[in-house]
Amino acid sequence: MWYLIEGYDGADALPKRQQARPQHLARLQALREQGRLLLAGPCPAIDAEDPGPAGFSGSLIVAEFESLDAARAWAEADPYVAAGVYSRVEVRPFRKVLP
Repeated sequence: MWYLIEGYDGADALPKRQQARPQHLARLQALREQGRLLLAGPCPAIDAEDPGPAGFSGSLIVAEFESLDAARAWAEADPYVAAGVYSRVEVRPFRKVLP
């Protein structure tokens, strides 16, 4: 089943995000290679493709896992969590309808 993982950036998260980004992307790439990643990306804190020093308000990932518990465990092991980028993470089931 698909699961939506939404991480919410804490205050002053941009430097932490930049430092942990390579490890974060490596985990996403592994999901992609396994055919389990539907989409992933950051949410700019302002209405701009590149928010610059304004940074990001969080990230969204939609990926396939065997259960909600497995999705939560994967999300909690994210380098952004360990680095203190996210102040909280929500994981919930997702049903793809379109396209």
